Amino acid sequence: MFNTVLFKPFAFLLLAGAVVPAHADWYLDNESSRLSFVTTKNTNIAEVHRFLVLHGKVDSKGAAQLEVELESVNSGIPLRDERMRNELFEIKTFPDALVSAQINLQPINDLAAGAQLELRLPLSVTLHGKTQTYDSELLATRLDDRRFQVVTLEPLVLHAEDFDLLPGVAALRKAAGLEAISLSVPVGAVLIFTAR
Repeated sequence: MFNTVLFKPFAFLLLAGAVVPAHADWYLDNESSRLSFVTTKNTNIAEVHRFLVLHGKVDSKGAAQLEVELESVNSGIPLRDERMRNELFEIKTFPDALVSAQINLQPINDLAAGAQLELRLPLSVTLHGKTQTYDSELLATRLDDRRFQVVTLEPLVLHAEDFDLLPGVAALRKAAGLEAISLSVPVGAVLIFTAR
């Protein structure tokens, strides 16, 4: 027979542990997350690139921020990475890109493990000293009581001119001896957040 004196505090601790994520801050798991973009050169050659270092947080009020270390760009070709860092992103002046949004966490917190929820919300993107807002379509999945995943249902399409990147694209094209590089780039993400 259970000792009720011991059981009540034990039960309280179990319940408290179960509700912690609803009131916790959520932090990005960089190792399990991915942010990638696709470029097209000479009209019909598409290549996938990604950023290796991401930092992110969603606070208990739903304020979400994703910081992208632009130095971590990875195209699989070191020389091209170096050109993108210095000539396109100009990382000495603009080392990071920032994505921010306001999320209603309650519906996500109410999800059972494995359940999903479509989100439509504005995202603010700051890159190269310029900020633009995009309507996004995301899918949130509750993985377990302490983790959820957010993926882009549709890629965000960023335009070089909106971020004053046209001179950088021209410099890349000239350095690589290309006829053309696309000025619009689709960006996709798979982001895993863990409650702490």
